[in-house]
Amino acid sequence: MRPSLTRLASAATQGGGGGGGGLRPRPTALLPPIPLYRRLLRAHRKHLPADMRVLGDEYIKAEFRAHRSIDNPSHLIGFLTEWQLYAQKIEGDAWAGDKIEQGKLEKMSEEQIHQLYELMQAIQKHRGEGGSG
Repeated sequence: MRPSLTRLASAATQGGGGGGGGLRPRPTALLPPIPLYRRLLRAHRKHLPADMRVLGDEYIKAEFRAHRSIDNPSHLIGFLTEWQLYAQKIEGDAWAGDKIEQGKLEKMSEEQIHQLYELMQAIQKHRGEGGSG
C-alpha cells in the first residue's frame, strides 16, 4: 500500500473520530496495513487450531490483496479498524461462538453476504472432515 495510506491510517486514530457508542473494544491506535497483516497471521498461528488457521490465513491474504488499492479513506479506515478488532478478539480468545451484529449484516452488499456464506460453508466442510460433524 502507498505510504500516504499508512499516514492516513495512523492519523485517523490520533484525530479522534468522535463517537460510535457501541460496546465493542476500541483499538488504541490503528495499525498500518503491513504490521496489521503480520499481527493477524501471528494471532492465527498462536490461537487457532491448524485446520482453522489455514482457512483463516487464506481468507486474510485474499482480503488484503483485494483491498490493496483502496482509494477511499473511509473505506481504508473501516477495513483496518475491523481487522484490528478481529485481531484483538482472536488474541483474547473471545471469538469462539461470536455472532455478527445485525447492523453490520444489514450494511453488507450482496457480494459480501455471498462471501460470508461461502466462508460458513468452508468452515462446516472443515468441521465435517475433521470428524466433529
